[in-house]
Amino acid sequence: MRVPARLVPLTAVAAASALLTGCFSGAGQATDDSGSGGKRIRVAMLQPPRSGLSPLSDDAFKLSRWSTAETLVRLDAEGEAQPALATGWKQSGKTWTFTLRDGVTFHDGTKLTAKAVVTSLTKAATTSPKPRILDGVDLTAKADGDRVTVTTATEDPLVPQRLSSPQLSILAARAYRGKTVDPVGAGTGPFELTKVNGTSSATLDRYDGYWGEKAKAPGIDVKYVPDGTARAAALRSGEADIVEAIPVSQAAVLDQDLITEVPMPRTNTLYLNTGKGAFKDPAVRAAAREAVDAKAIVEGVYEGRADVAEGLLGPALPWAADLRTPVRHAEAGKPNGRTITLGTYTDRSEMPEVAAALQQQLQKAGFKVKLDVREYANIESDALAGRFDAFVLSRATVLDSGDPAAYLYSDFASDGTFNLSDFADPEVDKALRKAADTPVGDARRKAIVAAEAAVLAQDAAVPMLHERVIQGDAKGVVGAAHDPRERELVTTDTYVK
Repeated sequence: MRVPARLVPLTAVAAASALLTGCFSGAGQATDDSGSGGKRIRVAMLQPPRSGLSPLSDDAFKLSRWSTAETLVRLDAEGEAQPALATGWKQSGKTWTFTLRDGVTFHDGTKLTAKAVVTSLTKAATTSPKPRILDGVDLTAKADGDRVTVTTATEDPLVPQRLSSPQLSILAARAYRGKTVDPVGAGTGPFELTKVNGTSSATLDRYDGYWGEKAKAPGIDVKYVPDGTARAAALRSGEADIVEAIPVSQAAVLDQDLITEVPMPRTNTLYLNTGKGAFKDPAVRAAAREAVDAKAIVEGVYEGRADVAEGLLGPALPWAADLRTPVRHAEAGKPNGRTITLGTYTDRSEMPEVAAALQQQLQKAGFKVKLDVREYANIESDALAGRFDAFVLSRATVLDSGDPAAYLYSDFASDGTFNLSDFADPEVDKALRKAADTPVGDARRKAIVAAEAAVLAQDAAVPMLHERVIQGDAKGVVGAAHDPRERELVTTDTYVK
């Protein structure tokens, strides 16, 4: 079955343009007070904050993409740990010792100290729910002079990579004084977050006391634009300088010189509820898997701008394909007209179309399918509570550490905090734990692929496709990051001519 691409009427484009009118009014054209002639960068982002920009949530990745909050460690293009706020580290059994960078000040003028680092890490380690990167990890941090020791309950080879997660950003003490974590004026990055307007916008100014290279742009003006047509219109009209996640349906009608297609470690996956309902039966899960025609979805909904999935881990991790072996699945049964509820969200414009295509495919196989499509903020809690038989999610697979073991554990371990499939299997838990505990290198990669195979064999999730995010950069934008991990966007080198 081929799913036709959605046609967007000109009236819809005009309406989308109207949504953006004035949203960056006065921003982006102001020159730098220092006289360098630089312009503020206007950014149109996909999703509004879900948790008030708390770094303990997925909002942390916004703080990272704006270069306002930083971590002890960063990852290079190969996913290897590199110095950031920490200049070096060493392991001794369960304990890692990190040496802090000298001369770093927070945006409120206080100094980066071992005590401040311990405060941030302890808050992350003791909050509920924990950040995904700490799923299954019992971590404690202590000050040791000008160094910080991080100890885990069991020996963990991935501690430096874990500490690169934006959810473990180091903020000033002022951020933790209220009931929620407030990052305004509390980071260490080249841009200071100065104003937050709820789920509407945010303002950042260059921080001239930054420990590293001074930012070339005087500031960033952020607008949250969930509507994909409106984001594309912002690029087309010149209302925005950098635009996140342009929908596939809009990419073909834009100036191709203004867009960059970035293969992402992101998998569009159909999660099946193994805890109750129709998909508690492995044979029925197998029937759903066989009903899915991912190629039709890639060609129709994504207009060929995606890759059909061979597993949970896609082409952004080429080693996975090299190590993967055939998976033995349960034999498919017959749906016999069973009614299922399929959920997804509107924040990514392709998702409702993917769900509609799946509805047709599953109905053709003999299921009766009800759709429930809402904004992500209004549907996530129901999905995590197991109120759907199936849920379609665009899931980043190495978002946190550059290593997919944390994602696999979070989504498929019996005690994983993002277990949409309500999945619990002792053998899979064992495979996931082995993957998490194996030292970094070839042996770890083999263990990760083995864990992936164990999950797929149970049909707890059906990987459909691997996305390529389309980013828009207006003419005159220099040095915008095109980051597959979605950690960088505006850096010290980014500016508008």
